[in-house]
Amino acid sequence: MPLLNCVVRRAPTRLVIPPWVVYNEPTMATVPPNPSNQADREKSAVALASLLAAVLLTGTKLGIGWWTNSLGILSEAAHSGLDLMAAAMTLWAVRVSSRPADREHSYGHGKVENLSALFETVLLLVTCFWIIYEAMDRLFHAEAVQVNPNLWAFLVVILSIVVDVSRSRALKRAADKYASQALEADALHFSTDVWSSAVVLFGLCAVWIGKRFGMPWLMHADALAALGVAVIVVSVSLRLGKKSVDDLLDSVPGDLRDRIMAAARQVPGVENVTQLRLRRSGPEFFADITLAVGRAAAFERAHDISHQVEGALHEILPGADVVVHVEPIAPGEEDVTTVVRLLAARHGLGAHGIRIYEENQQRWLELHLEVSDSLLLDEAHRQATEFERALRKSLPGVTRIVTHLEPVGDAAATVRGEPTGAAEVRRTIDEFLQDYPLRVKPHDLRVQWTGGELAVSFHCELAAATAITEAHDLTVRLEEYLRSRVPGLGRVVIHVEPEKIRADST
Repeated sequence: MPLLNCVVRRAPTRLVIPPWVVYNEPTMATVPPNPSNQADREKSAVALASLLAAVLLTGTKLGIGWWTNSLGILSEAAHSGLDLMAAAMTLWAVRVSSRPADREHSYGHGKVENLSALFETVLLLVTCFWIIYEAMDRLFHAEAVQVNPNLWAFLVVILSIVVDVSRSRALKRAADKYASQALEADALHFSTDVWSSAVVLFGLCAVWIGKRFGMPWLMHADALAALGVAVIVVSVSLRLGKKSVDDLLDSVPGDLRDRIMAAARQVPGVENVTQLRLRRSGPEFFADITLAVGRAAAFERAHDISHQVEGALHEILPGADVVVHVEPIAPGEEDVTTVVRLLAARHGLGAHGIRIYEENQQRWLELHLEVSDSLLLDEAHRQATEFERALRKSLPGVTRIVTHLEPVGDAAATVRGEPTGAAEVRRTIDEFLQDYPLRVKPHDLRVQWTGGELAVSFHCELAAATAITEAHDLTVRLEEYLRSRVPGLGRVVIHVEPEKIRADST
């Protein structure tokens, strides 16, 4: 332990930094901000501000309402009290909904915002029942209650309107920015308070005028104003409640579904959209879409199509969680070679050199079938037989199928070669091309001796406007000519390409 004691008790070493060394302390500003965390903080801040505003308004309205004995102001105090509860619920919902997905909530916690909006709706409707009951009681028993519309009553209503306008705008901006239904519901509450406070202000003015100028029939204006508040709140509550229930039941607007279907179908390669499911969890959308794509499309092409569809959906629903499933389908008209290749791939085989013969109103096929080089003859033949049986079912008009088995794989593709003289092969090529009607420029000739036979490969330049069928016919005839003239010739590969325009040709 002596070494440990020495280390602990040693005086701290002073670090001296030369003046020419610039030292930057790591700060939070050097770390790129996380957009998700920033959004959560901003949503929580605006919800907290709304909560504090609701506390101020509720306390002020309640005190002035009891003092003036105004049902309009007391109903506004009750309304603001429920707004206080709703603001607290909104703050809680915003914080909970920002939690990431977990094992129990694979779609996240966004539905908490929808539940919060539904809870606010219930609170508002309960308030409306009480306001309506009290208003009707005062209309029929006006002598029991005397309203005193003094200066403080007017000031508290005007203060309520100013605060409500400010908070509703702030909440609406945040709700639109982050697609938060909880903040949207809170904004709707405060905007509703603006109109209801205006109705109460009108009622207080009517009562004051009635007392001032001896118009007793205006004494009912306060109760009527309270009924006006109730009507406004009921209307807004039902609309908000319907939206909350729709979101909880994963209901989406019909035009949104149609827009997404149309955008997906416009992507090249999409034959049809067979299924689309949408759901909303708080501010986030989730989309599961199933595409029908031609089965001849390669895997990479199918992936590219799904990526383009995902991008098209993000243009309509930015930030949505999109899952694309691709299903292969057979188009209405599919050529024979495509059917053969796809069926061979389904059996784990490759097909090329497909030749279709039509003779005496009968059709038969010849093709090269690629099998694994690790198979024995009987295994390879069994695979070919199963493929031919399936091909006859797919093409019932084919009367005869002849397959040539070719091994493929690393062992079959790798051979040892030794370069050998190419003069004889070059002379034979030139002999063939002397009388050929097309202008052909052979080059890059390679001749190798590979395991008992010659392997020849070279390039042929043709005019760019040459039809591919003519170019293929050239390679077939030239290969046949070489085999008839060059002994021991095995593999022949002829690459045709468009004629290059060189600067030295002018």
